[in-house]
Amino acid sequence: MENDPTQIMNLSGSWRIRKAADDAETVYISEKFGVRSLHIGSDTVQSAMRLAAPNDLELSYTRSMMGFLLFNEKPKSVLMIGLGGGSVAKFIYHRMPWSKIRVIEINERVLTVARRYFEVPPDDTRFEVILCDGAEFVSRPAVCADLLVVDGYDGESLVEALSSNAFYCDCHDRLNKGGMLVVNLWGGDRAFHDNLKRIEAAFPEGTLCLPAEKPGNVIVFGFRSTPGRQDWPALEQRGAALEAAYGLGFSRFVEGLRRMNRCDDKYLLI
Repeated sequence: MENDPTQIMNLSGSWRIRKAADDAETVYISEKFGVRSLHIGSDTVQSAMRLAAPNDLELSYTRSMMGFLLFNEKPKSVLMIGLGGGSVAKFIYHRMPWSKIRVIEINERVLTVARRYFEVPPDDTRFEVILCDGAEFVSRPAVCADLLVVDGYDGESLVEALSSNAFYCDCHDRLNKGGMLVVNLWGGDRAFHDNLKRIEAAFPEGTLCLPAEKPGNVIVFGFRSTPGRQDWPALEQRGAALEAAYGLGFSRFVEGLRRMNRCDDKYLLI
């Protein structure tokens, strides 16, 4: 029988796994306690889906990525670099009908697994997955978006092509006026501070860091247009409204922004 990297092997009633091979690009999934997880070349969880709620955001860092809504509530065009299991793409697709989404994924096996096992929808008028190199795609002058989401990891670290000075400058140039960059960084990555500095240099209009609810990931927001000072009562009010609308912890997001960024008693300083 041919070795199929998308196959699931049933090892027990509560645990299914396809073991990783030596190939760093091997795509496999595991399943435990009603949660299906995607892995690429290692045991690191790249994406997760609760089978009973396939369109919800299971991992804390994916929920934190939605913190962009505090500053850009209705992006019409969303460009995502890295599909994974499609958690954020599905959430935006199902919960934000005003948004048109393009996802760039370099690994055809990831797309196959995402559609077969993670309920990523087929292409339609609002949703499209393009098999392409994300860094090359973002370098195209004709590309533009209101929101650019970057979550491009291999089994061990952020893909090098998605963490260069040139890449982040291209991200800046592809955003429409008022647009935002959203990047998932691993706080424990040795290159974390270097990556953050590159984003800050490419986005002189302003950046923010938001720690994920579960320590480890830090979401970085880059602004295409200077948002100015944000007063805490307005942010808290906006967060409460978004929490009621989406069921995510926006109040905690506001507190996370207060802990990790320049601010005073009255304002979040961007």
